[in-house]
Amino acid sequence: MNFSNSFSVSASALTAQRLRMDVISSNIANAETTRAQVSNGEFVPYRRKVVVMEPQKNSFDSILQSKMGGSNGVGQGVKVSAIQEDQSPLKPVYNPSHPDANAEGYVYMPNVDITKEMVDMISASRSYEANVTALNASKAMVMKALEIGR
Repeated sequence: MNFSNSFSVSASALTAQRLRMDVISSNIANAETTRAQVSNGEFVPYRRKVVVMEPQKNSFDSILQSKMGGSNGVGQGVKVSAIQEDQSPLKPVYNPSHPDANAEGYVYMPNVDITKEMVDMISASRSYEANVTALNASKAMVMKALEIGR
């Protein structure tokens, strides 16, 4: 068994989940931001961001080894391929006294749902914890293997 592979898989997952939690935190912090950027001379509300993950591409060596029968097809980990803006519609809220209200009195608020963000944060946090547990288990196995060798 290749212990370094288990460490690198857990490390890549920890990095990806940490970035996911950072993006979710940014979404929560900007849930009321109506002036996130300027487009065509007008302020545009913040749009929710989503982390897109994918499996790490296999290296030439790992593909060659698997084709020659020297590999058992173990995964290589995960990587963040993109951070995309959610294109769901912005929420119109009637508030004629708001400085960003249009002629009808509506303000377009960000498409961030705090409840959904909190559920995503709990999911990312649990995934992070699970990967810490897997990393600690791998470390414990390496330590036991070293003790056997004494």
